[in-house]
Amino acid sequence: MNSEQALNTQFILTLSCPNTIGIVHAVSHFLLEERCNITDSAQFDDESTGRFFMRVAFAATDEPVTREDLARRFAAVAEEFNMDWAIYDRAVRPRVVILVSKFDHCLADLLYRHGIGELVMDIPAVVSNHPDCYQLAASHNVPYHHLPVTKDTKPAQEKKLLELVQEARADLVVLARYMQILSDDMCAALPCPAINIHHSFLPSFKGAKPYHQAHARGVKLIGATAHYVTPDLDEGPIIEQDAERVTHAMTPDHLIAVGRDIERRVLARAVRLHLERRVLLNDGKTVVFS
Repeated sequence: MNSEQALNTQFILTLSCPNTIGIVHAVSHFLLEERCNITDSAQFDDESTGRFFMRVAFAATDEPVTREDLARRFAAVAEEFNMDWAIYDRAVRPRVVILVSKFDHCLADLLYRHGIGELVMDIPAVVSNHPDCYQLAASHNVPYHHLPVTKDTKPAQEKKLLELVQEARADLVVLARYMQILSDDMCAALPCPAINIHHSFLPSFKGAKPYHQAHARGVKLIGATAHYVTPDLDEGPIIEQDAERVTHAMTPDHLIAVGRDIERRVLARAVRLHLERRVLLNDGKTVVFS
């Protein structure tokens, strides 16, 4: 096969199901029968829930095959084990819509990683409630949509935002420091998952100037959490976290700088893990295959 054919025969299978004997054998046997070579495999048995999770990357070794054909033939295996499952074609780049407000560090990092090929995705749109990040998006040739919002116009603004997401055929929405809370209706209407990033302190500080609050309390750790968006504010299933130690000698500006760096790293890792289909939902939490 030439390189183009090889690319079109690489797939990822993800699944979860009640744990029982024979799951791994059934998956491996199916791929053997399909003349597919397993290139990476990870699994996890959650003893607390009795559920089994698996991610398998594989490649066809004979003629190119479509995701639809594989999915149709795998359906019988999935039904036998009552699986929640999906097969993804690695040649299909996920489409990601990014939301941002005024803070641009996470957006800049995602655009850079996308530009150098580290994050394999297409970005059909950047959407913001402020005009500040227009030049940044334009420098990466990404369409920028300014949708200002006030308390009174929020329902109409969210309707336009939802239309943009739908028109972009988004597979993922990323809130890259988008300083607007998505309404319950918006969360329910989104046609794809959404990932958010927020600061994470011990103890937690909410409201205005959280880093100044943290400095006033003398915190010794600051960090960030990336999670899936749900109607429960900042309580969706966690994908990635990180933290760094800080000292009494640091000013609030120092804490903000450290926080910016952690936020961009954590969000980028969470997006990459999602794009590579390494995150499986496990009730209110996640299984993350590194």
